[in-house]
Amino acid sequence: MTGQLTVPAPAAGGTGAAPSGAAERARRAPSRLRALDGLRLLAALMVAAYHYGGRDGEIGTAWGSSPAVQFPTASGFFAYGCLGVQIFFVISGFVICLSGWGRTLRAFIASRISRLYPAYWVAVLLVTAVFALPGVVYATVSPSEVLTNLTMLQMPLGAHRVLGVCWTLWAEMRFYALFALCVVLPGATRRRVVLFCAGWTLAAALAQAAHEPLLDTVLMPEYAPFFIGGIGLYLLHRYGARDPIAWSIVLVSWLIGQHFAVAGLWHPASAGGFSYRSQFGIVAVVTAGFVLVGAIALGHFRWANWRWLTVAGALTYPFYLVHEHLGWVVVHALHIGAGLPSSATLALTVASMLLLAWLLHRWVERPLTPVLKRAIAPKR
Repeated sequence: MTGQLTVPAPAAGGTGAAPSGAAERARRAPSRLRALDGLRLLAALMVAAYHYGGRDGEIGTAWGSSPAVQFPTASGFFAYGCLGVQIFFVISGFVICLSGWGRTLRAFIASRISRLYPAYWVAVLLVTAVFALPGVVYATVSPSEVLTNLTMLQMPLGAHRVLGVCWTLWAEMRFYALFALCVVLPGATRRRVVLFCAGWTLAAALAQAAHEPLLDTVLMPEYAPFFIGGIGLYLLHRYGARDPIAWSIVLVSWLIGQHFAVAGLWHPASAGGFSYRSQFGIVAVVTAGFVLVGAIALGHFRWANWRWLTVAGALTYPFYLVHEHLGWVVVHALHIGAGLPSSATLALTVASMLLLAWLLHRWVERPLTPVLKRAIAPKR
């Protein structure tokens, strides 16, 4: 979900030499994978579609009725939008392996903290302030819990969440910690990354079998295959398509990932059920995520090198942070307050959240990210 997509040249030497021709392909590749930026925004829009029209709950209060009533046909498709999170995790595995390769532990930590926190802090305070306004019907959390949310550790600490989407950030943070300790700290090499992927896959499977909460928290069996699959796709990008070990990592990750996606999101169709998704549809969306990231990794979208995709990538994280809760307020104001039809309300809500995301990127992330990064890891 987050991360820089500038592509470094493959490291010379190290353990595990690149297949023939990989270095030449890397030299010819564009300096930024702009197609991956575009895919990140597409995944965020999928999640927004789910939050606005593919589920029930508070968004039903905003619309004045169930989204299934507002979008009788589209809501069935919007229900698959939650799988944008799994696509985010695949992208994150790719990007974190890319950005962590060759970095010191301090530089890696600085890049992650400076990337995640500035927009997050402002989003937490903004949502809290809006929910405290007279006439806003959605409950806010206590001042103490707001302060706890600023750490991004509210979930393990048992505090109520200000941002509903922050559970994915908790998963990302655990992935960063595992990758930092096992790969970045000792120094990234192909062999070490392969062993990390194999070890995490096996350990996550054992954690799933053990039903031990601590192991589940650390190893994240439900989400590990998506991060690991993204790492395998980065190995294909770095060392070329003639890498059977990298392909094995990707294939095993896809097989396990689709299992957990179906187990977590599928339920039998019922008259009173909402967000029904077929097993085939879930597997198809997961597969599409792996295939698209893989196609980008192997250079098949090198032609999609438009500058506006970089802007799209920059908007993704702040949009993801603010779109759900503030979207409820905008939907209610436009649909119930102003009487706009559902389709117009949906389009204007997404547009307003993208505008807010641009403002956060321009006035929060751009000035604060480099300052925070230099404070943590000053250049020598």
